[in-house]
Amino acid sequence: MVELEVAEARSGPMIEIFSAAGMEDMGLNLKDMLGNIMPQKKKKRNVKVPEALEIIAAEEAQKLIDMDKVTRTALDRVEQSGIIFLDEIDKIVGGDSQHGPDVSREGVQRDLLPIVEGSNVNTRYGMVKTDHILFIAAGAFSGTKPSDLIPELQGRFPIRVELDSLGKEDFVRILTEPNNALVKQYTEMMATEDIKLSFTADAVAQIAEVATVVNERTENIGARRLYTIMETLLEDISFDAPDLKEKEIVIDAKYVEEKLDNIVEDEDLSRYIL
Repeated sequence: MVELEVAEARSGPMIEIFSAAGMEDMGLNLKDMLGNIMPQKKKKRNVKVPEALEIIAAEEAQKLIDMDKVTRTALDRVEQSGIIFLDEIDKIVGGDSQHGPDVSREGVQRDLLPIVEGSNVNTRYGMVKTDHILFIAAGAFSGTKPSDLIPELQGRFPIRVELDSLGKEDFVRILTEPNNALVKQYTEMMATEDIKLSFTADAVAQIAEVATVVNERTENIGARRLYTIMETLLEDISFDAPDLKEKEIVIDAKYVEEKLDNIVEDEDLSRYIL
């Protein structure tokens, strides 16, 4: 063990400043100013040599970094290679209103116009030009349509792509291929209770089929449907896991049918359960 002097983490009351538009960095400057007035405290820690080496190496590496160069590189990358994704853009569409235009939502669209078109935006690291930044927008447009956007904003997004709904094959891939796939998550979660849970290929296919059918009959919410289906399918096992004597459980297509078929067939019930 060695005694090491390290910087103490800052703690204390947070300062929030509610400023007008264009003064967002005022609070950041105030924090920097207070940091200079009240220098960071040091404290002594007793740590093992390997941990001490990591702490010292990190502190020395930080001293070698030229923050001005880092800031210039970051600004250049943002301006020349930046991509901004605007999700759920349909939420700022007023739609068909019997009481005139939705002024608040149209106001958000008009605020986006100069940024998408190309303008200078003030950040804590300096001005950023948005002329060459790629803007990508996406929305469900279930109750509205892209043509309900104000004409000026429509012109800023000239390339439009329509996405197909997820099908059974897509759900099978989503359930199995990602590192955090639901099948893998439930398998690892059951392993904490010393239960070896496994899914057969036909069981995964049956789960995907159920998700597809329920999406078609009720609201199509895509892969989110898999969460409620998997939870409904395994709720008994999850609840009884600590007391189960059988430590190896195989989920096959027959088990999926027994648990979900009655719910799927009853359309009114599936609206609330799945």
